[in-house]
Amino acid sequence: MEFVRFAENLATFVDVARTGSFSAVARRRGQVASSVARQIDALEREMGVALFTRSTRALVRTDAGDLLFERAARILQDLSETRDAVAAVENGVSGRLRVACLPAFARRHVVPHLGSLYAQYPGLTVELELTDRIVDPVLERFDLVIRVGQQADSNLIARSIASQRYIPCATPAYLKANGHPAHADELARHRLIDRAHSTSMRGWRELLSPAHAARATFAVECDDCDARRLSVLQGLGIALMPDWSVGEDIGAGRLVEVLLEGTLPQPQSGIYLLRAAPRASAKIKAFSAHLAHSIGSPPCWQVAMAPAVHRAA
Repeated sequence: MEFVRFAENLATFVDVARTGSFSAVARRRGQVASSVARQIDALEREMGVALFTRSTRALVRTDAGDLLFERAARILQDLSETRDAVAAVENGVSGRLRVACLPAFARRHVVPHLGSLYAQYPGLTVELELTDRIVDPVLERFDLVIRVGQQADSNLIARSIASQRYIPCATPAYLKANGHPAHADELARHRLIDRAHSTSMRGWRELLSPAHAARATFAVECDDCDARRLSVLQGLGIALMPDWSVGEDIGAGRLVEVLLEGTLPQPQSGIYLLRAAPRASAKIKAFSAHLAHSIGSPPCWQVAMAPAVHRAA
């Protein structure tokens, strides 16, 4: 098998191993599922081992498939970085940048700034994957991962670009109708909006003691941050939201921060750019600097809240 064809099939294998689906990879590549399956068949013949156990319900990697996936993902990442480094010598900031990010944060603070990024670097393209799960940039071949929340110990290289905090908030109309709680004891008489606890985001159950949480009424539970924001804006209850999501709403008076005593202390958390590469490529540096500048210091969401602070004063 020619090396180029082998490399193509290897890249297809990594995508199939990651998604567990021929059809999902085919849709992404504009192919038919049978074409993707033939590439995997060819790779298995070349290597002389079965890489997947196939059934009508599932596609599961074999032990050989697990080993190949781990090594191939790293090899393809190295090839991509080498290609971009060589191209950058002549072309400057160019090529494809693969970025993973929490959907709500990407919609509010990444996508709106892509236009000015492209105006500055017309040779750069961004493949943005919106996902709530914890992404491994090595195995999944991402150049950057934008992680929101408390930063866990990791071998990845991390850069903090902003701080964040979680804010209990509700609409003025809801608080007028139901009362303005000042202590966690009073939340038992209110409806709460919370995440569904399948993400790394902070929720009411981390802010409240077990006794307070046991008495709470959760009117809406959803992992999507934008859905929770829309719920609290409708006056459905009191939500615990990251400031980057509701800062503008609080600054404009659409929401009011609820200051509560009797809650558990919040650990420091922020917004981080994570990468696996020991050296940042030109495109990583350009994207990172542009995003940090666009968010600002202090972050734009905290600046947007300033009118509410002045009104309270």
